[in-house]
Amino acid sequence: MSTLQPAGNYYDKYHTRNPVARYLMHGFLESFNALCKRTGVDETIEVGCGEGELSMRLAADGIRVRASDIAADAVDEARKRAEAAGLSIDYSVRSLEQMQGTEVSPLVVCCEVLEHLDDPESGLRILESLTSRWLLVSVPREPIWRALNVMRGKYLGDFGNTPGHVNHWSARAFKSFIASRFEIVEQRNPLPWTMLLCRCR
Repeated sequence: MSTLQPAGNYYDKYHTRNPVARYLMHGFLESFNALCKRTGVDETIEVGCGEGELSMRLAADGIRVRASDIAADAVDEARKRAEAAGLSIDYSVRSLEQMQGTEVSPLVVCCEVLEHLDDPESGLRILESLTSRWLLVSVPREPIWRALNVMRGKYLGDFGNTPGHVNHWSARAFKSFIASRFEIVEQRNPLPWTMLLCRCR
C-alpha cells in the first residue's frame, strides 16, 4: 500500500443523530465555513472528500470544486448526494500521491486526512504543490480525541485510538508541523479538532 493512502474508518459524523456529536460537528462546520469565507476564492480542491459534505458546502456557496478520495464507494455516494442537491462537483477516485503535479488551485482543503498517512511529511509536500495560495487543514486534537473515545466506551483496547489513525498531534505540535511549510494565518480549535488556515510562503 502506498505510504500516502489513508486506511481510515467510516463514520458519518456529519449526519449522526447523537446530540453530543451533533453539537461537536456544529462547531467544526462553523469554523470551516468561517475560514473558507476568509480566503475569498472561487475555486478549490478538496483532498479526502469522503461522502462529500464539505465539498457540497463549498459548491453551495458558488465555489467551483474538484474533490477526490481513495475510497470509490465514498466518491459514488458523494456524487449521488451532489446530484440530489443539484450541485455540480468534479469528483474523482485518487490518492493524494496520485494528485501530485496534476493540478493547482488557490485553495486546497484537507480535513481529517493527515492523521491517516504513513508519511505525513510527504503528504504535506504534495498539498503544498497543489495550492497557489491557501491551505485549510484539520486533524483530531490529541490526547482529547482519544480521551473522548474512551469516555464513550470506544476502542478501549487501543486506548481510544480510532482505527486508521497513525499520527497523533496536539494543537501545538500540529501547528509546528504545518508551519514547516506554510504561514499559519488563523487557528481554530473546535472540540475535538485543530483547524488551521494557512498561506503559501
